[in-house]
Amino acid sequence: MATIASQVILHPYVSQSLKLGSVNVGRDKLYRTVQYFSRFLAWFLLSRGYKVEAARWTALKSHLGIGRKLMRLGKPVEHLQAALRAASSPSEVGEQLTSIARQLAYFGYLTYDTALWANAAKFIALKPSTAEKVTKTSNRFWLAGILFSITHGLLKAGRLAHDAKKLRNSETWGEKDLSDEAQREVRQLALENLRADTRYQFIIDLFDIWIPASNLGLVNVNDGIVGFAGFVSSLMGLRAQWIAINNGKKN
Repeated sequence: MATIASQVILHPYVSQSLKLGSVNVGRDKLYRTVQYFSRFLAWFLLSRGYKVEAARWTALKSHLGIGRKLMRLGKPVEHLQAALRAASSPSEVGEQLTSIARQLAYFGYLTYDTALWANAAKFIALKPSTAEKVTKTSNRFWLAGILFSITHGLLKAGRLAHDAKKLRNSETWGEKDLSDEAQREVRQLALENLRADTRYQFIIDLFDIWIPASNLGLVNVNDGIVGFAGFVSSLMGLRAQWIAINNGKKN
């Protein structure tokens, strides 16, 4: 019995899960996944007339949302630093500008989000009308950040596709230098990985954009669609974080 228990507790998957949960970003990705799943499930139950069960999941969604706001305290400064690094790094002008704009937009979004958390925690007292304005402004910054991220992804994808085509065209025919060929294959693999990462983030952004757009009333979709979109993008973000934390292990 003890052997079975030790095999379960000490299983590599459990260790990898604990490693994911030991960092703030990993916990946030996990909580976000549960939060949007709760939003979708609450809508589903409510649409079937299960009001009591729906209220339970709605409460979980709300509390996870408040908890995640607390976990993101200090994140605005990280985005300011990222904007400064993007401004000083050599890159294509379009990619650089959209990267800076994206980071500044997320800085604004999370700054206003911090004020909303302080109001929810009763640390400050905002009038209902003021809280509504802060919420709208926060969502506008969030939407702007996603739009800049999508634009950045399109520009980067175009550049990487051009670079990949140039690399393919540079292939020599006939007798080949093994060293040059090996270097070319390494560069080609690196380009393909960058293109895959760019596509992955682009898909996440396409799902995420429905959330602030819905909050601002720009699109008329129900909580089920918003919850499902957020759940899918959260799962994708959680998977990416899992791979990053566990050194590329996808199991």
